[in-house]
Amino acid sequence: MQHFYNAADTLIDDVLAGVSALTDVRIAEPSQHLRILVRADWDREHQGRDQVALLSGGGGGHEPVHAGFIGEGMLTGAVVGGLFASPSVDAVLAAIREVCGAAGCLLIVKNYTGDRLNFGLAAEQARQEGLAVSMVIVGDDIALPDSPQPRGIAGTLIVHKLAGWLAAQQIPLETLSERVEAALPRIASLGLALSHAARPGEAKAPCAPELGLGIHNESGVRRVDPESASEAVETLLAPLTETLAARGYAAPYVALLNNLGGAAEQEMQVLAASLLVNRRGLALSGLIGPAALMTSLDMQGFSITLVAADDDLISALAAPTDAPAWPGLRTPRAPARFTPQISEPPMPEHVERDATVETLVRAAIAVLTESRQALDDLDARSGDGDAGTSLASGAEAVARRLDAGQLESARPGALFAGIGACLARDMGGSSGVLLSILFTAAGAELAENDELAAALAVGIERMQRYGGASQGDRTLLDALIPAVEALREGGNLARAAERAREGAEATATMAQARAGRSAYLPESALQGVTDPGAEAVARVLQALAEA
Repeated sequence: MQHFYNAADTLIDDVLAGVSALTDVRIAEPSQHLRILVRADWDREHQGRDQVALLSGGGGGHEPVHAGFIGEGMLTGAVVGGLFASPSVDAVLAAIREVCGAAGCLLIVKNYTGDRLNFGLAAEQARQEGLAVSMVIVGDDIALPDSPQPRGIAGTLIVHKLAGWLAAQQIPLETLSERVEAALPRIASLGLALSHAARPGEAKAPCAPELGLGIHNESGVRRVDPESASEAVETLLAPLTETLAARGYAAPYVALLNNLGGAAEQEMQVLAASLLVNRRGLALSGLIGPAALMTSLDMQGFSITLVAADDDLISALAAPTDAPAWPGLRTPRAPARFTPQISEPPMPEHVERDATVETLVRAAIAVLTESRQALDDLDARSGDGDAGTSLASGAEAVARRLDAGQLESARPGALFAGIGACLARDMGGSSGVLLSILFTAAGAELAENDELAAALAVGIERMQRYGGASQGDRTLLDALIPAVEALREGGNLARAAERAREGAEATATMAQARAGRSAYLPESALQGVTDPGAEAVARVLQALAEA
């Protein structure tokens, strides 16, 4: 299975079934084999008497265009063909008949041969029936600057919005058509893709970055090699701004940032940031998107449309609409900033030090540092391979504070609190937080009660409460809990180390982990593999016993 489709021959019908179920539209009876959607509240005899109907369409596979832009303030209806195929003349004519009232109908057509011909012939036939029909052809793609027939791409949405705003003012058809035509030179679009669109049943095919790759997989104008999102944006902005400048339109512009279907949300947000703070210093007065607006199935790419927006266009783009896929016009602005209140590790004015305690602390630091690679290797078999590195970084952070005389080793409660603060700040990851909880809670208990084993038991209870793991879940607790129990029973460090080693080795026979990344691995991947956290505890306690 390459895509979440049902069948290739039902793809467009399935898509429109989803659209119609979630949008306030009426859809043509399936028995007619015509893919037509119109506003549910539109009545050609009522609204159509005074307001021009707006009809657009084209091949399927570009959703949410055009059906997602049906609604008050945008399209009255849409007519859809097969995958990347123009709708038939009969379908377009039937759509015109459904929406066109006394005020007439404007067809908004992307500049592709099949669309021009089929919409054009349907318009001629509708006129013969006495219907007032006009047609504008959108060719906003500047990829081929010398082409006599530039393609219609995402800039078509700007035309939808402008026409919808004008139609809502009950402007006559001829005037509306003229004003839309006059705005077309103000709109320029260009795309860049890293893959072609994969048809149903096909695997996605990456390609070298292509400038101007068509939404029907038409070849791009040339291959490019941007090294970053910022460079990709610059690759599009340069010709776009040059084109609009040559037409006599200066910045600031409104930009529409369109996902061609397969770009991740994270990619689109990075592209948006690169567009808003671009290397050219280009000022943008508004941004539409980033959003998937005119797509090409799963094509991994994006397009930028620049609009030299006059007052009418700004008003049109900002006007409200019921069309579900329209993302709205937003005004770029620098974010307000604040200074977070960060908890600094406590720095005691006077530090009391205990050489014996510091010897034990340094023994633990040394064994964790020396065990970095061994623990990473263990973790690579059951996790993400960084357990040793994380623990060593925490140990090194504690060593730095110890060397700087910032750990009060003579008072156990203060020592544990200092270690906890260090681990939370410098170790990172879940293990750093969990160990910080252990030391912080134990330190607080030691400040009231100097019994180390009881304090560690309190720390373990807090770890279990917040971390969700228990003994037997294949974590460091499987070594730590038996060791602390040995201390509470009156045993010395050597006995605690023995119990920790037994607990660590037992994790290699546990059938399933219930916490950490290893919880997502099958039993077969865990058998014979000691949990790295438990192994670390066993090594530390052995080092303490031998110090």
